[in-house]
Amino acid sequence: MSTTRPGGPLVRAAVLGVTAALLVTMGVVVGAVWPRGDHASSAMSLSDIGFAQDMSTHHDQAILMSRTISAVPGVAPQIRGVADRIVHTQTAETATMRGWLQWFDQPMTTTEPMSWMSGMSGGEAHHEGTHRQGTDDEAGPPMPGIASIDEVGRLSMLPVGEAEILFLQLMVRHHRGGMSMAQAAYNDARTSSATKDLALTMIGDQGDEIGVMTMLLKERGADPLPT
Repeated sequence: MSTTRPGGPLVRAAVLGVTAALLVTMGVVVGAVWPRGDHASSAMSLSDIGFAQDMSTHHDQAILMSRTISAVPGVAPQIRGVADRIVHTQTAETATMRGWLQWFDQPMTTTEPMSWMSGMSGGEAHHEGTHRQGTDDEAGPPMPGIASIDEVGRLSMLPVGEAEILFLQLMVRHHRGGMSMAQAAYNDARTSSATKDLALTMIGDQGDEIGVMTMLLKERGADPLPT
């Protein structure tokens, strides 16, 4: 007799949605406790603002890809577990960063992504982990590791085994790009301690997840995408 609970995926999606809403609310509260000792004006620096804007957008795609693979029928529990972890972790981080931006009356996005990376030209800023998107993507330079619209769309159309491999490949590349952005923020002298702490956490978490996803790729006879 099957023990599968009716509506299980719907219940799980609802829980994730409620959790996300609570985290967004918490993000606004986090903005109120921005460390006042970082800047004389107690404000975000250009690198703080740019990193929060760009990494939030970068996280949005990771969350989208993770939710997409989780909705594929028959996806392996290990893949779903990685996807769920990414959704929870990056939703919380996005809530924190957007909470900072809202607290300091800064826009949630920018028309010049990656311009905050000091001492780097556009090409240098995107060097590590960058995937050049096709002409069907939105205007503006790509961020490191970002997936194309076509790649994201294929996740929900491929057979489950192929979709799992593509998800792992895209997410490894995506994480490598995100880590390069976090490292740049951490190394930037203008960056506040709050942003540095968050960037360091991202580097650690995403590095761990890359290790897990690389192992899952090997189990499926596949390799990460070139960067």
